[in-house]
Amino acid sequence: MKLGLQLGYWGQLPSPDWVDRAVAAEELGFTSVWTAEAWGSDALTPLAYLAARTERIELGTSVVQLAARTPTATAMSAITLDHLSNGRFRLGLGVSGPQVVEGWYGRPSNKPLVRTREYVEIIRQVVAREEPLNYQGEFHQHPYSGEGSVGLGKPLKSIVHPLRRHIPIYLGAEGPKNVTQTAEIADGWLPLYYSPYRQEVYADQLAGAKDDFEVAALAAFGVTDDDRPETLEEALAGTRAMLAFYIGGMGAKGQNYHTKLAARMGLGEQAEKIQDLFFEGKADQAVFEVPLEFADEISLVGTPGRIADRVAAWKDSAVTEILVHAGTKEQLRQAAELILPA
Repeated sequence: MKLGLQLGYWGQLPSPDWVDRAVAAEELGFTSVWTAEAWGSDALTPLAYLAARTERIELGTSVVQLAARTPTATAMSAITLDHLSNGRFRLGLGVSGPQVVEGWYGRPSNKPLVRTREYVEIIRQVVAREEPLNYQGEFHQHPYSGEGSVGLGKPLKSIVHPLRRHIPIYLGAEGPKNVTQTAEIADGWLPLYYSPYRQEVYADQLAGAKDDFEVAALAAFGVTDDDRPETLEEALAGTRAMLAFYIGGMGAKGQNYHTKLAARMGLGEQAEKIQDLFFEGKADQAVFEVPLEFADEISLVGTPGRIADRVAAWKDSAVTEILVHAGTKEQLRQAAELILPA
């Protein structure tokens, strides 16, 4: 089992120790470190900084939002970061939801599957650098000749020769069709929350994946002094709050990928109630509707012995790499000691 550090995106300000934690993760044997973006900090710039501060650890985006950049702009960043890191870059992509795509980026969000496929195909062509880019898709045309065109576009090839002609692409996908497509066109998958105890939810969608397909799954991590129910409940408070926010607050009624995923994973009416409470302005109450058992399944918390036992379930799943949320160097050390031996 490989181990990665998920730094996520910044809040009001960057964490003062985010670089130190990434450096410490490398020293402890972590395979990767990942950044994210929502509607504040971007995912790419921090990795350029980390490329200069590290030597071995792989650098991934979890995820770059498709609407934020044209596929060729993302390909340029990928080629640049791969050179700066000496071949350590992994490109994680995701469509995000309509509220972000249309509200923040001012772009249409229809047909996310087609948009994703075209985006990946263009990046693959740019990075392969076998011939000038000539692509005519439903949403992306190179050269562009549609409305507003002056008719002077021509196929171009990247000036920079890529360090690698195949940069690993991971997709953040949730819906069944999206996960199925991810297994077909990507090198890896970044599930938002994955339960090794409910593998049947994704089994059919991953059936067509290649043998070397990677699954890098998030897991909240925390070591406790005991395994009493009240201790575990306290340790899982942050995970339940995160789940409540995504299930209830990240989307609209009837159009929230996270709510639909929670329903498929067995939460059913609870997922709807969480969303209803959010819409009623009762976010604090929504947190307590998140089943403690489910929060526990997608996390690794408890005493060292309990965590070690539960890592076995992850090892027997489709997951190839666990990405931990670890806020301190001590937590990083504990994660390395408990997860890497598996």
